[in-house]
Amino acid sequence: MDRNEARKRIDELKAVLNESSRRYYVDNNPVISDFEYDHLMYELEDLERQFPDFATPDSPTRRVGSDLESAGMRVEDNAEKAVGRDFAKVAHRYPMLSLANTYSIAEIEAFATRADKALDGIPFSYCCELKFDGTAICLTYRHGRLYRALTRGDGAVGDDVTENVRHIANIPQRLIGSGWPEDFEIRGEIVMPYAAFDALNRQRELDEESPFANPRNAASGSLKLIDPEEVGRRGLYGTLYHIPSDNAAFKTHDEALSAAASWGLPVSDDRRICRDITEIEAYIAHWDEGRRSLPYATDGIVIKINEFDAQRTLGYTAKSPRWAVAFKFQAEKALTPVLSIDYQVGRTGAVTPVANLEPVLLSGTVVKRATLNNEDWMRQLDIRIGDWVYVEKGGEIIPKITGVETLKRPQGAVPAPFPAVCPDCGAPLYRPEGEARWFCPNADGCQTQIQGKLVHFLGRRAMNVIAGDATVAQLYELGLARTPADLYDLKESQLLVLEGWKEKAARRFLDSLAASRSVPFEKVLFALGIRYVGETTAREIALHFGDVDTLSAATKEQLLAVPDVGEVIAQSVYDWFRDPRHRDQVERLKAAGLQFSTQGPSVQAGDALAGKTIVISGNFSISRDAMKELISRHGGKNSGSVSGKTSFLLAGSKPGPEKLKKCQELGIPVLDEAAFRLMLPSRDGGPDGEEPELTLF
Repeated sequence: MDRNEARKRIDELKAVLNESSRRYYVDNNPVISDFEYDHLMYELEDLERQFPDFATPDSPTRRVGSDLESAGMRVEDNAEKAVGRDFAKVAHRYPMLSLANTYSIAEIEAFATRADKALDGIPFSYCCELKFDGTAICLTYRHGRLYRALTRGDGAVGDDVTENVRHIANIPQRLIGSGWPEDFEIRGEIVMPYAAFDALNRQRELDEESPFANPRNAASGSLKLIDPEEVGRRGLYGTLYHIPSDNAAFKTHDEALSAAASWGLPVSDDRRICRDITEIEAYIAHWDEGRRSLPYATDGIVIKINEFDAQRTLGYTAKSPRWAVAFKFQAEKALTPVLSIDYQVGRTGAVTPVANLEPVLLSGTVVKRATLNNEDWMRQLDIRIGDWVYVEKGGEIIPKITGVETLKRPQGAVPAPFPAVCPDCGAPLYRPEGEARWFCPNADGCQTQIQGKLVHFLGRRAMNVIAGDATVAQLYELGLARTPADLYDLKESQLLVLEGWKEKAARRFLDSLAASRSVPFEKVLFALGIRYVGETTAREIALHFGDVDTLSAATKEQLLAVPDVGEVIAQSVYDWFRDPRHRDQVERLKAAGLQFSTQGPSVQAGDALAGKTIVISGNFSISRDAMKELISRHGGKNSGSVSGKTSFLLAGSKPGPEKLKKCQELGIPVLDEAAFRLMLPSRDGGPDGEEPELTLF
């Protein structure tokens, strides 16, 4: 691989890993398995070793995944609560790092060899423990009482979820026994047992809510609910495994955990002291099978150097301790027959094949269906109805078929045909050039697409209206809603004819619709469901054009001027606004009172920063998001990392030292906020035409 290919691949990997990390830690909605994520990380680490000048301080290989949100938490499930809650951000006393992990016994052996060499004859042992698949928590006890509970956050700062943790039944409010320090931290995981997970998802389906993908996501989402009482009803369970400390109160990790158990703290008793790699391998082999009978999810084994003196000698990397490593179990597999294949139509018209399977238990849940992705994937697998297939749930996410056991293929089985017409409306399917999927072109006439667009419009990430698939289906079948604009014409008397609806439900729905009129333009634009326009793209477009009238009149060339909008997105947006039906829908939504303009000047109001790529770091007089919007409005481009293309670093209070160092190495100017505002028109903080004096840190 040459340097250009390496740089391109490194950038691709960073983008995928950063997005996957956000979806995992913040959205609690992972899009790839742990196994896939880890191997992409290994590839990035390897490329950065080969091309060290492409390694940056903000690389995913050097950062801990963060569960912090800049705009407060979303409400995960309780429809009676219309807004989220901001959790106070608190610095960790000790950094809350992640663990290096591997799927290879050989790498565990290498870990043991490195430790033995570094400790140079000092005797030590290993403490092996189950790796719980939950969400990390850090508890502080003062004078024997629970004082504070923090999430991992970004490793340096976490969300204060103390009140919620007080409602987790097995986390003690007050310690028992004696000998506990007056002020200490203990860390662990909050997990959701399978029984509680299944009960929660059953209730969510009854409430027309999307089910959680797996117990880890459910635990993480539940921990950040608004209502602590609701947290207590979720059946969460705490298990603790580490007391970070610089003192010599305990000589070994195992001794510290035994003491914690005597104080009433929930510590797993399934750990084992191992003397060599043979005993470690035996422990791993035991739990690779034994985990299937546990009441909660585990995804591996953690191997730690047991003696604290040895831990201190080995120390830490920027991201993880050198005295511990996690062995990850391979994804569970099952072999089961394919009973039939359905073809599902999504809101964008994409047709996805789904295999119906003979039910099989996998990672604590019964799997009955698995996606086949697209026609090419089906042909590659050579899958046939009646085939026995291997199914995986890597990371306990969406089940995937990974192979066919041809030795069990029924005689006479033929390849499953992919439909030529839409299975829902009968329109001939088409496959755009460069796409792997087939699409139904009948976007405004296909029932499934129409209902999918309505569900998307009402969703939390869009208009945040209290409704789900069942409600949309009822409204559609009775002819009450075929477009988003129809929703704002609904009357309480119409809703009361829906099966199961009473006055309270109708009023809640209408109140939620009324509240959606204050949703900002960028989210309304996302809610419209224009193909290829996700949340980030919708925000960039809304900020660039400022209002829907300017946007709808934009040429394709003007759309291409929006940051990160390419040929495909520009064409999609241009075509959408050329359709008279869509224009009519926008006019009706405007008349209903929805927000179709930003609350300030658009980026076209000025070009003071045109052609400049700006990196921001630290805290400012306004939020970081508002500062980025200010840059965009005046023609600048925001970037997350310092490179040779950076025009200058905008540094607030407490800027990142690595970014400052990188600027110094590359000779890139550093401005403070006062100097930056001198570059802008007077309405945004500086006199027109005055050159700023650079403020270097």
